[in-house]
Amino acid sequence: MSAALPGKRDLPTSQYNLNTYWGRVRQSAEIADPSTLFVSNAGLENAKNLLSSYKHGQMQSMTPELWRAKKIVDSTLHPDTGQPVFLPFRMSCFVISNLVVTAGMLTPGLKTTGTLLWQITNQSLNVAINSANANKSTPLSTPTLVKSYFLAVSASCSVALGLNALVPRLKRLSPGTKTILTRLVPFAAVASAGALNVFLMRGEEIRKGIDVFPQLTEAQKVKAVKEGKDVESLGKSKKAATMAVAETALSRVLNATPIMVLPPLVLVRLQRTDWLKSRPRLVLPVNLGLILTTSVFALPLALGAFPQRQAIQAKKLEGEIADQVGRDGMVEFNRGI
Repeated sequence: MSAALPGKRDLPTSQYNLNTYWGRVRQSAEIADPSTLFVSNAGLENAKNLLSSYKHGQMQSMTPELWRAKKIVDSTLHPDTGQPVFLPFRMSCFVISNLVVTAGMLTPGLKTTGTLLWQITNQSLNVAINSANANKSTPLSTPTLVKSYFLAVSASCSVALGLNALVPRLKRLSPGTKTILTRLVPFAAVASAGALNVFLMRGEEIRKGIDVFPQLTEAQKVKAVKEGKDVESLGKSKKAATMAVAETALSRVLNATPIMVLPPLVLVRLQRTDWLKSRPRLVLPVNLGLILTTSVFALPLALGAFPQRQAIQAKKLEGEIADQVGRDGMVEFNRGI
């Protein structure tokens, strides 16, 4: 991310007010913009050089060109490592990567084999995205990664198959209601397993803690720049890690809700119309269109629910953290995405 680039001068965090929900939504829309996927390695290096020029004081103010460069860097590089996130697992590729998988899970009339295959595919993608975008101050070991993957797959498949078997047995419900509930089974599986997936994949952070940094005032930032000092970690906090992981899990559920609920409900209504009944081949493209449209709007709304760079009072964390900055002092940490 741009903070990892060389230079003593800090870049503005965003051109939007991240203290407000809509400011974070607009910032999230920038990070999730698929157009950044088409930036070449040369384009990325040029963006990094432009931002480094600003950080070295060679450019005095942010320009549209610098904001564009920051958008490219922020959507491509991991904030902890400063290295590019593998393209399919970037937030800017989230809608595209999930489109086919979500369409597969929401396909009407899936049998047991199809349900299992799509749930396994979805959880495999979730594991990859969670691992690629997690806080890297506490790396996840390979055995823990494998264990978390199989637990998440088992949970999603169990929920999906269990509810698919349960819904037809609900005799008091009308056929129309059963159809709607059957279409919502993937949502229940994805939401429950998705949240569990985040906790499993990032459980090491909760057990060991993540790096917490002092929140500097503008005067302190200027002083640090003049002295050429980097902001050092105050230590690792398990409480901060728990908050970071819980908020990330909740944001995944918020993201899945409209994507996994609205398209199947709208498709059920459309399938009852004469227009779609006479054109059964259009069911798949209509389903894809509904999922794509919903995903484009849902992702920034979900990502904006919580700040990525989270600030908190030191007294809410461990005593050794509070002792370093004072109980009323403010500290911050990277939540991850």
